[in-house]
Order: sequence, then C-alpha cells, then structure tokens
Amino acid sequence: MTKNGVSRASARTDATEGVKTLLGDPKRAIWKLALPMIAAMSIQTLYNLVDAFWVAGLGADALAGIGFVFPFFFFAMALSNGLGVGTGSALARRIGAQDKAGADNVAVHTLIIMVILAVSYTVPLVVFAEDIFIRIGAGSTVSMTVAYGQVVFAGSIFLFFSNVANAILRGEGDAKRAMYAMALGAGLNIVLDPIFIYTLGLGIAGAAWATVLSLGITSLLMLNWLLFKRDTYVSFAFRDFACDRLIVRDLFSVGLPSAAMQLSMSLTMLVLNVIIVMVDTTDGVAVYSTGWRVASMATLPTIGIATAVVPVTGAAYGARVFSRLSIAHFYAIKIGLLLETVIAVATFAFAPQIAAAFTQAEAAARIAPDLTLFLRIICLFYPSISFGMLSSAVFQGTGKGVNALLVTLLRTIILTVLLAFLFAVVFDWGLVGVWWGLVIANIVGALIAFTWVRLYIRGLVKIRS
Repeated sequence: MTKNGVSRASARTDATEGVKTLLGDPKRAIWKLALPMIAAMSIQTLYNLVDAFWVAGLGADALAGIGFVFPFFFFAMALSNGLGVGTGSALARRIGAQDKAGADNVAVHTLIIMVILAVSYTVPLVVFAEDIFIRIGAGSTVSMTVAYGQVVFAGSIFLFFSNVANAILRGEGDAKRAMYAMALGAGLNIVLDPIFIYTLGLGIAGAAWATVLSLGITSLLMLNWLLFKRDTYVSFAFRDFACDRLIVRDLFSVGLPSAAMQLSMSLTMLVLNVIIVMVDTTDGVAVYSTGWRVASMATLPTIGIATAVVPVTGAAYGARVFSRLSIAHFYAIKIGLLLETVIAVATFAFAPQIAAAFTQAEAAARIAPDLTLFLRIICLFYPSISFGMLSSAVFQGTGKGVNALLVTLLRTIILTVLLAFLFAVVFDWGLVGVWWGLVIANIVGALIAFTWVRLYIRGLVKIRS
C-alpha cells in the first residue's frame, strides 16, 4: 500500500499508455516523449516568425507597442511555465512511486494555484495598463500599446491554463496530446493573425485577439481532456480539496526556480545589450537580437529532449530506480550532442545564407557581415548545450529545482556577463569579445552542470545500494 492508501496493483491497473511509457525503458521513453515536443515547438517557432511578419506591416509604432508589452507577457510565460515544470516533476515522481492519489492531489493543487496566479497577474495589469505604459516610456505609442496589452492581459487565464494543462499531460507521459494542443494553438494563430489585423481592420488589437482566441480554443480542448473526457491518468476531485502545504512546497520548490531561470535569461540579454552599446553601436544590438533568434531556434531539439527528461527522470526517482535515471540522463545527452553538432556544422557552413535571409531589407543589409561572424562563433557552443540543459532537467525532474537555478545563474548572470565584459571591454575585443564571452560561458557552465548532476546521481546510487 502507498501512504495514501492506494495499492501498487491498482495504480498499475489505472496506468495509461503514457504512464506505462514513463515506467518502462528510459531510452524509449526519451524518444517517445521528446519527438512530439520538438515538432510542436518547431510549429510554435514558425508562428513567432509569421506573427512578426504580419505585425511589421503595421509600422514601427506597432512593433514598439508589442515591445513594451513583451516583458509583461514574458513574466506570465515564466510564471506559468515554471508552475508547469514544478507540476510535471511532482506528478512524475508520484507516478514513479505508483501513488495515484498523490498524483491526483498534485493536479488539483496545480489548477487552483494557477487560477490564483492568473487572477493576481491579470486584474492589476488590465485596470492600470495605461498608467503603467506611460510610466515605462511608451510615449506616443501608448494608445497602440494599451490596445494590444489590455486584450492580452485580459486573456492571460488561457495562457496560464494552456501551459499548465500541457505540463500535466507531459507529466503523465502524454506527449502526443500535448503536441496536438501546442500545434493547434500555433496553427490557429497563423491563420487568424491576418484576418483580425487586416481583414477585420482591428490593427494591433487584432494581433492580440488572434493570440487570445487561439489560446482559448486550445484551453477548451485540454479542459475537455482533463475534466470531462476523463481519460487521463490523473483525475480531479475539487469537492474533497484540502490544501496540503507539502504539495504546495513541492510545486514551488521546482516551479519558482524554473521561473527564475527564465527571468535570469531575459535579464542577461538586457545586460549584454548595455555591454554591446558600450563597445559598438545599436547595430551590434541588432546583430545580437537577430543572431540570438537563430541560436534559439538551433536549441529547439535539446529543449524538446529536456521536456522528456523531466518526467522520465522524475518517474525513475519516484520509483527509486536510480540506475534508470542515470541511463536516461546519458542517453538524452548522446541524442542532444549528436543533433546539436549537426546543427552547429550546418550553421557554420551556411552562415552567410542564414544572415542574408534575415537582412534582406536595404536598411539591414549593412549588418550581414557581422551577423555571419556572430553565427559562426556562437554555433561553437551548440554541442555543449545538451550537457547543461539536460543536466538541469534532471535536477528539475528529481525535485532539486534550486540546483537547476544555481547552475543557470552561474552560466547567465555570472559567467556570461563577466566574460563578455572582460573580453569586450577589458581586453578591448569589441563585439567579437561579447560573442566569445557567450560561447565560453555556455561551455563552462554546461560542464559544471554535468559534473554536478553526475555526482548527484552517483550519490543516489550509493544510497540505494
């Protein structure tokens, strides 16, 4: 019997295909969970590019308006994704321990916390949107900024729910339906953007309505799966809900560090922009922002693998089968290393062509040589990404969210900023120094994360034996 009174036998009987995948061969589980998420995130990336294209047609003020809203939107993404990572980890560990009642309780707590966070985020921003944007310098673009921001803020409950529901599905090994939901949202957004912006003449507000409506439809689909169709492993019994501080602490012990990890990356980008302007012009910022978008696309395979590593290692940890946890970690890194090496070689070889694709406009053509150089330097750290990102995912899966946060802060806030400043300013290498600082910081940070997680796993194996 488990501590919640559910027998191991009955837990096995209730197991879905996703749960059986989590509790089975870790190598097969990594592949089965990672591939759908890589596909879904590729579609999401396509949407981001298409969305930028349609909004650009409204002019510079519209782009500026979205730019002012983006930090607030990113904060909501960080909160909801952080809660999602915490949920996926907590669910997987209880599934591994065959504690279905505990998994159900985690899922119920997650939805209630999600509603509280969404309301706390939404109400102040909708009510005080105009005052906030005036204070942060929106100036002549404030009307466009408010028109876009208020719609996005008002519909943020759909963003919170879709991210958390997606995490619940992934946490119980149902990556296919998680992929369908993400692909549906991105696909709808691609179709609705031009209709709302141009056909209906809503302008920048139309872009916001397209986003909110797409998220709303996706949320309804997942709400049906979770609460009405009832064919998921976890079930929801809100009538019997009683707040469990241990579950709340478990969710936040991984969720809050995960949110902080995303925010630290955003802060690092801001600081690097300052360093770039110190040693170059705003053209350097354009090179960095454009080139980093390419780099972000290059990391998609490893991010997809990381979404699989969290539940797979969480289930192994919950089952106390630490050898399976170790196998999953090594196997995931092998796949990530192979994929990112291929991407790095291709990026280096086709850097001029990639740079040309992003600098077709006459006003942007002058940054093409610098962008080509950026791409050829930055791709050198791609193979190391799997060592760092997938090691952090192991920490998250096993409930050690603070460990994952520490290695991320070391890589972003400390090493990246320090080395970029050292090479660019102190050694007077200029822009090239910033790029090399990024490369070396990511490689060193990844190796430290890998070493730490291997020592951690070795310690678990010794305790078990």
